[in-house]
Amino acid sequence: MDWWHGRPPSVARPPGKTTRESVMPIVTIQQGPRDTELKRDLVKRVTDAFVDAYGVPAESVQVWIHEVPADSWGAAGKLTADR
Repeated sequence: MDWWHGRPPSVARPPGKTTRESVMPIVTIQQGPRDTELKRDLVKRVTDAFVDAYGVPAESVQVWIHEVPADSWGAAGKLTADR
């Protein structure tokens, strides 16, 4: 099935042919833990940017936030928790 329209593959849109309604942007953000209000604002702003740039409906934009604890990532050879 063509998951975005529920059509069988035989009547699905040809490869490379997209329409505004078929675009479903998925944005992945990897970051350290943040307050829920900050994440709420971030999701709104990222969604608005895709609506403005691509002309897609806000409902089609998905924002996935992966929060990584400070003891699970590092930079410059050191754990972030040790900085």
